[in-house]
This record gives sequence, C-alpha cells and structure tokens, in this order.
Amino acid sequence: MIEKKKLTPLVLAGIFVLMLGLSYAAVPLYEIFCRVTGFGGTTQVANKAPKIVLDKVVSVRFDTNVNNLPWDFKAKSNVMDVKVGQVNKIEFEVSNYSDEPTAGVASFNVSPSSFGKYYSKLGCFCFEKQELKAGEKATYVMTFYLDPEMVNDATVKNLEDVTMSYTFFSTDYYKQS
Repeated sequence: MIEKKKLTPLVLAGIFVLMLGLSYAAVPLYEIFCRVTGFGGTTQVANKAPKIVLDKVVSVRFDTNVNNLPWDFKAKSNVMDVKVGQVNKIEFEVSNYSDEPTAGVASFNVSPSSFGKYYSKLGCFCFEKQELKAGEKATYVMTFYLDPEMVNDATVKNLEDVTMSYTFFSTDYYKQS
C-alpha cells in the first residue's frame, strides 16, 4: 500500500495533468458546442442545399464593420428577402484605401443568437486571410440558406428578420520585416 505522504503528491500531479489537458481541450470543445447548438449566433457550415424550399420569407440584414484596417467594407445589398430553404448569394465589396498592402480576417455572428443554428453557409470568405494591395478592390461572396427546420422551433419560427453582422479585423501577417 502506498503511504499517504507519497499518495498526495501523485494525486496532485494527476489533477494538474488533468486540468492542463482540459485547458487545451476547452477551445476546440467550445467551438464544437457552438457549431452544434448555434450558441452565441454561431452559424452552420453546410455541404449541400436542402431539398425543400418553403413559402416563408425572412428578411436578412447585412451589417458590415472594419476594425483597425484602412478598408471600406459593405454588402452590395443591405437587406435580402429570402425564402426558407432557398440558396442565396450575397456579394461584399472591399477596398483598401491605404498606400500599403494590408490583410484582414472577417468574423461574423447572427442576431438573434438563437437563429444561428438555422443560418447555414455553403461558401464564405470568413475566417480566411484576405489580402489587398494598396488601392485594390475585391468582391467576396457568401452563399447561404435558412434551414427549413427553423419552422419546427418555437423560438425562431415566427422571426421575420435576422441580422448577419461581419467585422474585418486586421492581421499582423502582412507586416514586412
């Protein structure tokens, strides 16, 4: 039998290793949780379009912001009325108005946040580094649909409009040494 004096440090070391492992696993586990539940307005990534299009129409508003970048960023259309289940494309125009190359990464959220699990993207420029040369303009496209399953959820089935908000954040990757 192990003595108490030897057992206590072993137990404490085991707890330390367990806590260290959980701290490394927290971020990926949280991301999985958000993607599965739509928590915090996290949208879904889809591989194929739904097989049904409903007559229900929802207005999708697009809000664009820039944080610490010399860019203009806007949606070509601020509002789209879309049928639930129908595949839609929205174009975003981005311009670098500085005299240097810059790079940014776009993140997003959906409001109300309970709607995130029904906003499905088939294609998006978000979370990918986008680089623009001095004075360059670009068009980025997002392809999405609203999941028909939303009509079975009492918390969102009566929604008539949702907001998709994008923010481009600066990256340090473009800085020259």
